Amino acid sequence: MEQLSNSSRRRFLRVTSMLGAGTALSGGIIGRAFADTQGTGIYNQQADATGIRPFHVDVPEEELVELRRRIQRTRWPEREVVNDASQGVQLNTMQKVAEYWANGYDWRKVEARLNSLPQFTTEIDGLNIHFIHVRSKHENALPLIVTHGWPGSIIEQLKIIDPLTNPTAHGGSPSDAFDVVIPSLPGYGFSAKPTTTGWDIAHIVRAWTILMKHLGYNHFVAAGGDVGAQVVDEFGVQAPPELLGIHSNMPGTVPAEVSRALANHEPAPVGLSADEQHAWDQLDFFYKKGLGYAIEMSNRPQTLYGLFDSPVGLASWMIDHDARSQELITRAFNGGDEGLTRDDVLDNVTLYWLTNTAVSAARSYWDYSVTAKKGFFDVKGVTVPAAVSAFPDEIYTAPRSWAELAYPKLLHYNKLPKGGHFAAWEQPKFYTEELRASFKTLRNKA
Repeated sequence: MEQLSNSSRRRFLRVTSMLGAGTALSGGIIGRAFADTQGTGIYNQQADATGIRPFHVDVPEEELVELRRRIQRTRWPEREVVNDASQGVQLNTMQKVAEYWANGYDWRKVEARLNSLPQFTTEIDGLNIHFIHVRSKHENALPLIVTHGWPGSIIEQLKIIDPLTNPTAHGGSPSDAFDVVIPSLPGYGFSAKPTTTGWDIAHIVRAWTILMKHLGYNHFVAAGGDVGAQVVDEFGVQAPPELLGIHSNMPGTVPAEVSRALANHEPAPVGLSADEQHAWDQLDFFYKKGLGYAIEMSNRPQTLYGLFDSPVGLASWMIDHDARSQELITRAFNGGDEGLTRDDVLDNVTLYWLTNTAVSAARSYWDYSVTAKKGFFDVKGVTVPAAVSAFPDEIYTAPRSWAELAYPKLLHYNKLPKGGHFAAWEQPKFYTEELRASFKTLRNKA
């Protein structure tokens, strides 16, 4: 099955030659492309001195026709026997997803959007890594690397690129400008699939540091959520000399005694403040009702063949990440007009489908868990300047008291009025403003 997936990727991932690293890409195939040694994509032979190659997406129409055919041939189960989503993503929701995906959704829109951005690949530690790199037109822009998570991708960050790189068009000043680098995690999207174990969070941080050096940045800041939050915390632990600071919207702040009680399903520790009790309640619900996907992917990812074979199976697995996100996505398919749209959701799921990365992305959790010394939400021991944005519908809303203990060099803490797990994707204005405020004092050190 792996050989079939690689063959499928080679049919549609193509790269065009470009005049320069900053040139916007457009449709059409130019130059001769060849399969990379991982068999996980196609890239152009031309590369600069650091091995960075321009990248272009061009999905043949027959791949999209086949996707629609599979959606239309979905074999549906009976509806849930409760009147809410407590048994999982409801049948009515998934049938609305399938109807729009098969008959209304247009992949070409996001493909064109991706190809309007400078995209590249480069080999790091034997693995081909894909990334978006947009330089600001403003001088002294602060280099920023942003890492997505699961079930996300580079699609999560598309809305924040222009506000960060072009702040004067979005209510900011030239001094707010960032150069933005958005890599695809190993095994996700257009990055290659690891063929061996060992691509854990620490390895990713080392690779991202190499990437930023290859791009010519002597100093940079890092941000991320979900898996990206683990990456930025590990950045703060490794503290490479080039790193100025980190930002997280899913920070590791949970004290050890709270983490132990949650893991053992014990009562909450006494003496929690109102904010801490609220965080406990959110985490207690997630530990008891929301960890199923993470447990399966950490323990038995290869078992998830259904995600590889059924588009609707893949979509339902990805939608059922956490209760608040599921509510948000359900609203999108019921006509909601704020947050994620139907196209947002399906852009992301379709990327997973077309790149055949559902299982390789799941396997990443296995790799992460093998070497993890702390849980997702635990304090990691960050030593660098750090900033926290606490969104109310995140898996848990980190209290200021916990953030101050977890990050001794806390630069910025803010509780936002709305927003959830996919903060950059759902609330790009708030997220952009948070990054500007978080790193403002670090700019004179770059």
